[in-house]
Amino acid sequence: MNDIKPEKKPGKSSAKKPDKKPLAKNSAERTLVLLKPGVLQRRIAGEVLGRFEKKGLKIIALKMLTMDRAMTEKHYAEHRGKDFYGKLIEYTLSGPVIALVLSGKEAVGLVRRLSGLTDLHESQPGTIRGDFAASTRLNIVHASDSSESAGREIALFFKTDEICEWEDGNSGWF
Repeated sequence: MNDIKPEKKPGKSSAKKPDKKPLAKNSAERTLVLLKPGVLQRRIAGEVLGRFEKKGLKIIALKMLTMDRAMTEKHYAEHRGKDFYGKLIEYTLSGPVIALVLSGKEAVGLVRRLSGLTDLHESQPGTIRGDFAASTRLNIVHASDSSESAGREIALFFKTDEICEWEDGNSGWF
């Protein structure tokens, strides 16, 4: 048996580097996304959902629904009085929407970057709006604009027991 131990080099630690750990449950942020009627009418729901998943966001709630006027007006209350409010309400009521809650590190900002700018002429190619939107006012996706808005909006669309937290074995890679 060889009892010779390798020399330690100055400044080098022999301690093993820790493995990359998955995100702690509490470090994930939640956000609400609405895929508006145009997404379903154009048959692009899978493509849009796939963009969020491919970026590492986790779907923890998902449902299709037809919003009633009261719910739609409550959701868009901050826009009441603006010139586009009436058309926004009518468009949202024109067909079913897909509501989903996404979870991940800095989910609100990430979803907004993936969605692109609201103004069609400013939205970059490669974003959801840049690639799929046909009109600024008939926007195809809603994304919460802050953690506070996300909390309020998620509560409007989902009961607590409809949100399914789950562990992703790949979460350490995102």
